[in-house]
Amino acid sequence: MSLYYDAASMLSERNGEFGSLKSRVFGSTNLKSKPIQVFALVSEASKWSFVLKGVIEKSQLLLHERKLSPSLAILLVHDLLLAKKGIAAPSNHPLNVAVSRHRARLQAELTKARVRLGFSSLAAFKEYVDAREPAGEPVSKDGIETNDDGHRATVSHHPRWVRINTLQTTLDEQLSSTFANYGKVSSIDEITTCQSQSAPIVHVDKHVPNLVAVPAKIELSNTSAYIAGSLILQDKASCFPAYLLDPKPEEGDIVDACAAPGNKTTHLAAVLHQSSAYSSDSKPTIYACERDLSRATTLQKMVSTAGASKMISIKAGQDFLRCDPMKKPWCDIGALLLDPSCSGSGIVGRDEGQMPEIFLPSQVQESTVSRPRKKRKRAEKAGKTTLSELSKSTTKSSQPEEQPVPVKEEEPKGEDKPSKLHSRLQALSAFQLRLLLHAFRFPQARKITYSTCSVHTEENENVVLNALRSSEAKKAGWRILPRHLQIKGMRDWKIRGERVAFVDMSANMDMDMEKGDGGGGGSPTTTTAYGFRNITELAEACIRCEKGTADGTQGFFVAAFVRGGFGEGVDKGEHTQSHSQDKEDGISKASDDNGESDSNGSETWEGFN
Repeated sequence: MSLYYDAASMLSERNGEFGSLKSRVFGSTNLKSKPIQVFALVSEASKWSFVLKGVIEKSQLLLHERKLSPSLAILLVHDLLLAKKGIAAPSNHPLNVAVSRHRARLQAELTKARVRLGFSSLAAFKEYVDAREPAGEPVSKDGIETNDDGHRATVSHHPRWVRINTLQTTLDEQLSSTFANYGKVSSIDEITTCQSQSAPIVHVDKHVPNLVAVPAKIELSNTSAYIAGSLILQDKASCFPAYLLDPKPEEGDIVDACAAPGNKTTHLAAVLHQSSAYSSDSKPTIYACERDLSRATTLQKMVSTAGASKMISIKAGQDFLRCDPMKKPWCDIGALLLDPSCSGSGIVGRDEGQMPEIFLPSQVQESTVSRPRKKRKRAEKAGKTTLSELSKSTTKSSQPEEQPVPVKEEEPKGEDKPSKLHSRLQALSAFQLRLLLHAFRFPQARKITYSTCSVHTEENENVVLNALRSSEAKKAGWRILPRHLQIKGMRDWKIRGERVAFVDMSANMDMDMEKGDGGGGGSPTTTTAYGFRNITELAEACIRCEKGTADGTQGFFVAAFVRGGFGEGVDKGEHTQSHSQDKEDGISKASDDNGESDSNGSETWEGFN
């Protein structure tokens, strides 16, 4: 059956590298089966592999069926035990026969695994696995995730974040309508650790106004509020840039430099609309630049559905780097939001290899069944590999010579090869810095936010420090917005920039910067030259989010830059703002002229249909 051979080939290494599963499947020209079927099979089997690995090993399937590879075994056993229609092959097909004759033993081992983990039914077990986030969870040698005491581990799920679109509705209105039958919980932990990820509970975020979280399996796309544009699915971290920028009507027009698909753009509109100074006499324009015309179409659809068309002017096909800061309308820009192309390494569910995590069984399991010596000798005479020889020679990346499927069994690598990753990050950071320095040239601009959905310091702290030490920053007087002047929700966020990254960079640049404890003991020279007193102050000014933590965010970075008299007379960032998953929900932007790339074109928009 070609489906299983095609699916097994997707788990192999190709050209020494790994792309995303979607790009590998739908970009392949060698598949005999429908790509959508291959994608579904690999995705589901990978999800269950942490269980099926132990089931296959304990049943000794690969000992008795030596022509099966570990990948084929995972795929076939998944369909045999868990697919509604069973194995997608005729009952007399060799692959079906090879696995089906062991059904009783395989079923027994699956039942044992289910009972050991405390699930009373297969349905409950399926719900648990469907909601499970595999990466980083404890897995025993049997492939079953457990705590140190051997019991089922508590799984932390990434929540579904929902921004209330205040251009159309209010938080109170949605809590009393869309979420009227939801239980209100006080902490995000109650969302992320809830065993049933379809439970109707909701948490109102404490950092970003008009943002709520619900369990991952809650489906909102069929609700009237979502269809009307009153609800926008947007990761919490993705809401930070517009909230931190905190644009005011009196500060002039705004630019979103890399706008599609539009989550941050429409959030900017909502923030601006909520300002107490917003009125018919003072309505600045948000210019949304998107150089890619197909992405600009998506942007237009979202802006329209969100009810922001009167506030946002979409510049389809406009490359931000080609905007002349000295000409209209750019010469009147007062604030800019920069969220450029990045590695996407902070996106939940996407590791550097961009392949689903899969646990493969050992190719040969020790047998407790003694075999007659005659049979062993007969096998040796026929030139076949004996069990003992296989035990010594088999590794995760090798196969018996009699293996019929040309599948190289290696677990996906966690990240690009170091040299390639370094080169890619260097190219991306160069483009990101170029974009930021261009923003520094806008004559009326007073505020800028720079953000990425990357966890790499090269794209984050390195870009910030290089920007601050640039001639553009010094000439125009740009400096980092210190933590104590940030809007309250961002000031209260605990995870800050990587101090070590700034220490290493300053040492390499021979920068005379104090490493103080944040008490303000930096040298006057440093403060004048770079706009901050010491490395600790600089790190504290940057904001980070980490994926896979109790905070329930994707990996993210954001920093704000200001100039002129910004912050003078402001009491420790106590702004009067009452307003309130893209990199929106983890979306990387289109490539630029120098070839800095997005995440293999695999973006998904979690905004409107």
